Amino acid sequence: MNRRRLVAASRHPSWRRSPRRRGVAAVEFAIVAPLFFLLIIGIIEIGRAMMVQQVLINASRVGARRAITLSSSEQAVTDAVTEYANGVGISGLSVEVSPDPAAAAAGQAITVDVEIDFQEVSWMPAPWFMGGKQLGASSVMRKEGF
Repeated sequence: MNRRRLVAASRHPSWRRSPRRRGVAAVEFAIVAPLFFLLIIGIIEIGRAMMVQQVLINASRVGARRAITLSSSEQAVTDAVTEYANGVGISGLSVEVSPDPAAAAAGQAITVDVEIDFQEVSWMPAPWFMGGKQLGASSVMRKEGF
């Protein structure tokens, strides 16, 4: 008879849990969960920052391509950069073009700088990890002409 109990207990170990071990999983989860969720939120924030950085790089290239054309102006470059960024859901960019494309000589390098504060593009209400950081990109191309 003793043997039957041992066989039944070995087949179904959950039936024979010690009363002292109740709630252990809940305690372990309470210890590990905040760290796990912090890690997940950090991964999301870093991924968002990398995506926005790539958008800024592409927007500055679009602006530089617009700036090197013969009939370009500073406003046209700013509009091209803003339109590109708005197309992917990012607004509030700061765009600098130097020198003015309308006054640049053929072959002169034109620089387009694009910046945005990460707080404006973060998905978190108060980004603590990258709060206060500026994301930016710059592209340089030579003015067309002959």
